[in-house]
Amino acid sequence: MALLKWVGTSTGLIGALILALNLPISGWGWVLFAVSSSAWTVAGLMMKETSLVLLQSGFLVVDLIGIWRWLVD
Repeated sequence: MALLKWVGTSTGLIGALILALNLPISGWGWVLFAVSSSAWTVAGLMMKETSLVLLQSGFLVVDLIGIWRWLVD
């Protein structure tokens, strides 16, 4: 569980930094956000934290839109 939470935290922070710096690889920040949201969704399920699951699931949808717009489209 601790590893899952640290993966969620670190990928979220790195993804935010990549996007904030507007680097040429900024689209990959969305992929890191998706990893973060997925990790936190699973952690929320394991901890039975419905609000965390809902929040991170919503973020995952936004992350997938970002991936589509930045990397696929």
